[in-house]
Amino acid sequence: MRPDTPAENVDHTAEAARLERTADLYPEDAEALLLRAAAHRELSGDRPSATALYDRLLTSAQELDDPYLVRALKASNLWEYGHEAEARAIIDGIRTASPRDPAPWVIVAESLESHDELEQAHETFTQAVRLLLADGTEPPRATHPLLFGRHRVRRMLGAAHDEWDALADTVHTLPITLDELHDPKRVWSLGSENPAELEAEIIRLRAELGAFREALSRPFPVAVLHWPADELAELTEAYPDLTREYPSYDAHLATIEAALRELASSGTANLGIVTGTVPSYEAFAASELSSPADATLLPQYATTLAARGRAVAWPPEPSAACWCGSGRTYGDCHGAG
Repeated sequence: MRPDTPAENVDHTAEAARLERTADLYPEDAEALLLRAAAHRELSGDRPSATALYDRLLTSAQELDDPYLVRALKASNLWEYGHEAEARAIIDGIRTASPRDPAPWVIVAESLESHDELEQAHETFTQAVRLLLADGTEPPRATHPLLFGRHRVRRMLGAAHDEWDALADTVHTLPITLDELHDPKRVWSLGSENPAELEAEIIRLRAELGAFREALSRPFPVAVLHWPADELAELTEAYPDLTREYPSYDAHLATIEAALRELASSGTANLGIVTGTVPSYEAFAASELSSPADATLLPQYATTLAARGRAVAWPPEPSAACWCGSGRTYGDCHGAG
């Protein structure tokens, strides 16, 4: 599926089947591919098949990158088709395990919220915020949905603002304030005869829809290809013609960062980096009936890796490890410029 394909034009069953076939071809990428396939199964209404995919991952001999995310998605899906007790047991297990990744927390808290378990949702959001956010530091982007979800649930509970709600306000960037966006008493103005009320509600709904689209959209990114130093040396030794593309390792790293910044400044969203290996690239070239020395294959190879779920989002948080593998933080390395 192309990233720009409108959701209403997607055959979710066919797309899920395609992703499952791709996972069989690339077992090293099965986690990312099968999670996307399970999402399509859910959207098609075939929730039991989605559960089967989550179980396939959880029982696989291959170690998962994020097993708690898979468990959280399974719990949310189970609850939607009547398996509440099993879903609650999984959610309790995730809360006890206290994963350090925000995504499983968001999924299980929102699942509780969607089933009107507001007190439990609030406790879950709060537990995650206390675990993952350090006092006095800028909250990473990945934790923003925790702050927003907690704010939303507290508004529905009628709770007074606290310090975490104030922090949510500071990282919120939409034109509608969080208090207004999450107001449970706001008038549903589609039936109103007051044009001002109707216009205000349309603005609120657009802002809310934009937030949901940002949170739920998972197209593969515009990806730039990165070669680790040893892989680049092997590549240019085997295919000297590619030295025109990669005159040196330092130049390669500088080109990546410059290209991504230029794309970002032009308004391109969802940027990422994929890491290549020589055997993988040679196999790709063979599948294209071409020579690895053909430089025009490089962007196609990058796109293929991204479509297989191998891309890492750019830019990293300033305090996160730099994408280049230097061992320094991004803020002290390529993000310092």
